[in-house]
Amino acid sequence: MAIKKLILDLDTGIDDAMAIAYAVGAPDVDLIGIIGSYGNVVVEEGGKNSLKILELLGATDVPVYLGESHASHADHFDRLPISASIHGENGIGGVTLPEAKRPLETTSGVDFLIDAVNQYGKDLILVPTGPMTNLAAAIEKDPELPNKIGNVTFMGGALTVPGNVTPYAEANIHQDAEAANAVLTSSLRSTMIGLDVTLRNILTKKETQQWRDLGTKAGTAFADIVDYYIDAYADFDATLHGCVLHDPLAVGVALDPSLITSFDLNMIVSTDAESYGRTIGDTTRINEPNPNVTVGLTSDSARYLKLFMTYLTDLFKQH
Repeated sequence: MAIKKLILDLDTGIDDAMAIAYAVGAPDVDLIGIIGSYGNVVVEEGGKNSLKILELLGATDVPVYLGESHASHADHFDRLPISASIHGENGIGGVTLPEAKRPLETTSGVDFLIDAVNQYGKDLILVPTGPMTNLAAAIEKDPELPNKIGNVTFMGGALTVPGNVTPYAEANIHQDAEAANAVLTSSLRSTMIGLDVTLRNILTKKETQQWRDLGTKAGTAFADIVDYYIDAYADFDATLHGCVLHDPLAVGVALDPSLITSFDLNMIVSTDAESYGRTIGDTTRINEPNPNVTVGLTSDSARYLKLFMTYLTDLFKQH
């Protein structure tokens, strides 16, 4: 069986950096590129953060492309102050990493995605862990894309728990609800890794200390970056005693769907002012067969944490 090809679509902050490390460390997938998005940071800074993380991990053959710089319904993007609080001013916990020796790619991230779908088809996995803007733009440009791509597993949304930006909305979906609605109401089959499952997966300083104890550049840098994230979480919810593994869980489930329990649902995303960004069942399609969104409900958190620590720790030992 051919090894699957993977593209990450990231607004590279701290959990995105862990998602990159998971993808690089996983033995059963080939990370062929990263598309930059906006959210935790502006798109250019997120792209540069991705290059720095890849270089730290020795993955200097993975290209990074820039996607859309703002929401589909807007003409600019303003980074929220809370993003700087949670991810640090530079998006990676204030930790200074060397500038990457290679530049960002000049091809647009949207065009790269379309070309990759046409090249790899059902062998391609896409994991968006930021806004859906790039994916929606690709579908608009190539309407057949939803029927050609193999696996789309996104981090975003909340169905059984409240949102983390408003009572209704999770942050990634809230950035561009119009794009998310276009994606979820298309023919694309996708898996939603929302707050329903990510909140069940916590990393603590017990784990980051294991990375620090390795005495490697990557182990120390990631321990510093993630410890910042854990401390930032403590300011919002001291009961967690750690940070939530939002984005790396989406990569984990994309590679091993058995990590979650789920059910299938036809969904819409609200674009109304009051409930903007709400991910909810579509009552107009409630009786249609073959719903197109698989919604994560619970997760095998112990098994996932073991996989996560194995992949990242083994990777950090080498760098």
